[in-house]
Amino acid sequence: MGFFIETFFGGLMAGMLYSLIALGFVLIFKASGVFNFAQGAMVLFAALAMARFSEWLPRWLGFESVILANLMAFVAAGAVMFTIAWLVERLVLRHLVNQEGATLLMATLGIAYFLDGFGQTVFGSDIYKIDVGLPKDPIIAFQSTFDGGILISKEDVIAAMVAAGLVALLTLFFQKTGTGRALRAVADDHQAAQSIGIPLNRMWVIVWCVAGVVALVAGVIWGSKLGVQFSLATVALRALPVVILGGLTSVPGAIIGGLIIGVGEKLSEVYLGPLVGGGIEIWFAYMLALMVLLVRPQGLFGEKIIDRV
Repeated sequence: MGFFIETFFGGLMAGMLYSLIALGFVLIFKASGVFNFAQGAMVLFAALAMARFSEWLPRWLGFESVILANLMAFVAAGAVMFTIAWLVERLVLRHLVNQEGATLLMATLGIAYFLDGFGQTVFGSDIYKIDVGLPKDPIIAFQSTFDGGILISKEDVIAAMVAAGLVALLTLFFQKTGTGRALRAVADDHQAAQSIGIPLNRMWVIVWCVAGVVALVAGVIWGSKLGVQFSLATVALRALPVVILGGLTSVPGAIIGGLIIGVGEKLSEVYLGPLVGGGIEIWFAYMLALMVLLVRPQGLFGEKIIDRV
């Protein structure tokens, strides 16, 4: 029983990390109605900015405090992501207002390739590390209850708490603030939103800025765990089934979908993997997402789209 709980808990923590990236997909889709293929590149770019600024700023400014370096690097990386959001709206989205969704989708692909190349040009292509003080050593809990106890990663627990806090804030933002409701209106109908005075360009800048901050948090956590390298952009592919399962329009759905997939991956690999030779963890999420698409295309928590003719 202890091993099952340990595996289950490990799946929950992995699912929360997937959900951090899935949040970026959901935010962009809620505000623009387009699936943002650049989210993985944004996570990578933000992580690169954080890693390199934490190295450069102490040398430039002449101080040795690691905490201050990380704090200033986070602020600087956030400013970079805000700048990118403004440039994306100014140079790309502004010229594609009221275009077909496929056109916007292709635009995000172009943004993704640009960020990949530009990030390599500015920050380099080596493997960098991010050390924000997250504890690496696991702890063994419930030793008196279960034989051998349960191994828990403190780093994963902190990451899960950060993700949960972001979800709570974003849910309140979309449900309780005027800007959040305006973003939902823009996602429903660009032309109708403009007709009632909602500034479409400003709404897109805001949501890309928020998605950039989410990408930065995800990049810092993933970079701390795996190191910052260009394969980090492919981590976003692990979040695609999360988005499909939870629903493209649901912020809480991104979290719940991530938890379901994280737990499902771990349990299936541990208990079913030996029966089929392993490898279930690689394709489990995609098969689950496919089954959900066949039954409920909008996802478990997505808004059902009704077209009236």
